[in-house]
Amino acid sequence: MRIALGLEYDGRAFCGWQAQPNGLSVQDALEKAIGRMAGHPIRLHAAGRTDAGVHACQQVAHFDTTANRPLTAWVRGVNSFLPTGIAVLWARPVEEGFHARFSATARHYRYLLLNHPVRPALLAGRIGWFHAPLELEAMRQAATYLLGEQDFSSFRSSECQAASPVKHLTRFEIAREGDLLRFDVSAGGFLHHMVRNLMGSLVHIGKGAMPPDWMADLLALRDRTLAPPTFMPDGLYFAGVSYPAEFGIASEPAFRHYLV
Repeated sequence: MRIALGLEYDGRAFCGWQAQPNGLSVQDALEKAIGRMAGHPIRLHAAGRTDAGVHACQQVAHFDTTANRPLTAWVRGVNSFLPTGIAVLWARPVEEGFHARFSATARHYRYLLLNHPVRPALLAGRIGWFHAPLELEAMRQAATYLLGEQDFSSFRSSECQAASPVKHLTRFEIAREGDLLRFDVSAGGFLHHMVRNLMGSLVHIGKGAMPPDWMADLLALRDRTLAPPTFMPDGLYFAGVSYPAEFGIASEPAFRHYLV
């Protein structure tokens, strides 16, 4: 039987999604907890990997099991074995043709940024921060250059293992409510550190260091060393996954009230 799970986690206590020899990843914690409930070792496959310090509010993963358990066991039961920074939100059986990663047609991220002279305390680690004023319209204009199929070599980590730097961004929206900025981006797939690298360039433009069309120049140069540093992971959330309707899994961007 193949089971799909919806997950949320606070990335601060983990070294990223992917399993590590030290056993301190999100995947490690989940596989251990699910294995206890299943009564046998399991391998978990996620829609997308997240880096250390990056969060998720609608990650999707699947695993195969020979155990016959009610769906509540894969939610409340597994949660009883998990650390407080990870929770299973829902579980449902899926056909064997479903794969959390390879069946996905789009992935969605949100970056939450506090634009205020004073750093956050209550939301430290769960929201990004920039102290100087940022120009919303300049960042919005810069983001338009990122849409469509592009070579994102200038925003690709040196550790990226993707076969190609070409990705297709279908959405990059920026909204502001008081001191809070929300950056929503969607694509079929992302390069390693891609969203955080884009954030670094957008903030650089937003503070007035470069004009919006500099984003087009960075894309054309295809050189990571010419773009600003990678932005902090604190405010980045894996926000949802899109799948073909035939699988019956709706995991579009969704945030609990405290992440609106």
